[in-house]
Amino acid sequence: MRITVFRRLMAEEFGPGRAEVLAKDHVFSSLGGRTVEQALEAGIPAKEIWREVCVEFEVPAERR
Repeated sequence: MRITVFRRLMAEEFGPGRAEVLAKDHVFSSLGGRTVEQALEAGIPAKEIWREVCVEFEVPAERR
C-alpha cells in the first residue's frame, strides 16, 4: 500500500483533522510504542500500520 493511499484511508475514516492528530499523537503498542508517523519513518509498511489502526479503533471489516 502506498503512503498516499494510507493517508487517504485515514482521512476518510477519521476526517482529515483527526487523522492528522492520530498519526502524530496516538501511540500504538502494536507498532512498538510508536505513533503512525514514527512507524512510517521506521520503515514499517503502511499496510501493516493500517491494519493496526483498524484493530485499535475497531474499524468495521468492510472499511478495512
